[in-house]
Amino acid sequence: MALGLNAATPEAACADPNCPFHGELSVRGGVIEGQVASTDMDKTVVVEREYDVTVPKYDRLMKRRSRVSAHHPPCLDVEVGDTVRIAETRPLSKTKSHVVIDTKEDEG
Repeated sequence: MALGLNAATPEAACADPNCPFHGELSVRGGVIEGQVASTDMDKTVVVEREYDVTVPKYDRLMKRRSRVSAHHPPCLDVEVGDTVRIAETRPLSKTKSHVVIDTKEDEG
């Protein structure tokens, strides 16, 4: 258990200063769970999560989607379609304020 977030420390060490396990990056704030939508950028993944919003006029639920860019430390193996947990950090770039802390592969 590392970081106080019930996330196991990866066995493979990395030299990334922005790794919450092997570097100096501290995590704070919220934790989000979602699916990896893109791994095309260097050291960055796009995590997508779906949630329901109530539409009062029709008394129904509508699906919404949000996409969050997160730092991908080299000690974690992440592929498109994996379910990951990301934690909030200080701003790392213009669009990145989260880091991947845990991963679990999807079944199916």
